Amino acid sequence: MRVMVIEIFLPGAAQAVYDRHREQGRMLPPGLRYIDSWISDDLGRCFQLMECDDRVLLDVWAAKWAGLVSFEFVPVIDSAEAARRAANK
Repeated sequence: MRVMVIEIFLPGAAQAVYDRHREQGRMLPPGLRYIDSWISDDLGRCFQLMECDDRVLLDVWAAKWAGLVSFEFVPVIDSAEAARRAANK
């Protein structure tokens, strides 16, 4: 499954997020794959596209960022799959 991860940096935490990332990387558990990411221009949110077969991996990963970031996980499909699903309704 593909998941759009919306990370909201806690107030004043952007520098700490980047420091941790520089020192420890993304800290992804095996089976959770990073695809790409985008950052809001105010450095307050990060939008990451991830892929995994087990939803629990997202929680394992998010726990490593506790205290710096809150998360929203939104399962997503590509536009071709959306069109196929819409045509079948």
